[in-house]
Amino acid sequence: MNPLYLVLLLAVVNAKVYFKETFDDSYTSRWVESSWKKSSGEAGKWAHSAGAWYGDKEADKGLETTQDARFYAISAKFPSFSNEGKDLVIQFSVKFPQKIDCGGGYLKIAGSDLDQSKFGGDSPYHIMFGPDICGYSTKKVHVIFHYPPKKDNLLIKKEITAETDQLTHVYTLIVHPDQTYEVRIDGEKKQSGFLLEDWDFLPAKKIKDPSQSKPADWVDEATIDDPTDKKPEGYDDVPKQIPDPEAEKPEDWDDEADGEWEAPLIANPEYKGEWKAKKIPNPAYKGAWIHPEIDNPDYAEDKNIYRYTDIGSVGIDVWQVKSGTIFDNILISDSVSEAEAFLAEIYTANKQKEKDAFDAYEKQKKDEEEAAKKAADAAKPAESEDDDDDEEVVDKHPDL
Repeated sequence: MNPLYLVLLLAVVNAKVYFKETFDDSYTSRWVESSWKKSSGEAGKWAHSAGAWYGDKEADKGLETTQDARFYAISAKFPSFSNEGKDLVIQFSVKFPQKIDCGGGYLKIAGSDLDQSKFGGDSPYHIMFGPDICGYSTKKVHVIFHYPPKKDNLLIKKEITAETDQLTHVYTLIVHPDQTYEVRIDGEKKQSGFLLEDWDFLPAKKIKDPSQSKPADWVDEATIDDPTDKKPEGYDDVPKQIPDPEAEKPEDWDDEADGEWEAPLIANPEYKGEWKAKKIPNPAYKGAWIHPEIDNPDYAEDKNIYRYTDIGSVGIDVWQVKSGTIFDNILISDSVSEAEAFLAEIYTANKQKEKDAFDAYEKQKKDEEEAAKKAADAAKPAESEDDDDDEEVVDKHPDL
């Protein structure tokens, strides 16, 4: 047997799916709605829907936000695991049929101790991942890690642009145990790199030596005025503005009433600005002073930044100005190939059907709007014969 094939086969056999949710009719047995914001009336209601267009009406059903200007919070638990020494793959699909103007479309991955009844914006989490759109300025994909040593949630320093059309898109985050990561959208790599470089997990390895400072006699001016360059005689005698030679005294100008006439000023084409000596290389130049660095005493290597020892829940906690977002097809696994196979099943094989359904929906909507406009125009009252008679009277009697 081909050794490479054997490796791939073992990877598939040993792949572990920790959580998989397609939101069939039994989803309510796995998901718990939070009481967060309910008492204030700010919590929105969820629906189980595929929306107005889809590839498959039943298979494409997901969790849909239904009320504008509301908070949404819901979560599910699964057996706790650690991603130590393994890939961590988080994947889900999200659709914005409402032409989203401001709202989140991301997931939060948390521990097994998540309080589902109170899950909300202040609940601790391990990873937040997915699109966030608000106006023209914010169309980004969040990748946020909670880093316990810092007790902080750290944002990625690179920009990843979110999809904002009205069709389904699949977001995939892969975190490798070698402390690298990758973000994919619809299976295509959009960003990748090293955790240590793209997030501020650790302080800098080196810092400027606080005991060192630039010597007082250090010359860091690369050029100086040429001491032999002299200002031309009469240079300062050239005025910045001069009377307009083409201006003429108005014929109706009265010197006694208006005062002595003066031509308006214009820029002097002979004026050369403030005189400055030519620059020459500075013979005393020592170069740019570089602050010596030393090892940062606060730096400590951490080879387990990627690792979470208790991953046991997933939640959706978003704010929506305009509702209609549909979340679906959540997968949490240690296998990239498992995520790729799921992507092919729920997205690749379905996207053209959904696009065709969307185009048909838009065409029908346009046709209905045009028909309604025609009907409205037809219903407008026609000008009466009496009005025509009145016009004729006016024409025959222009004095009326």
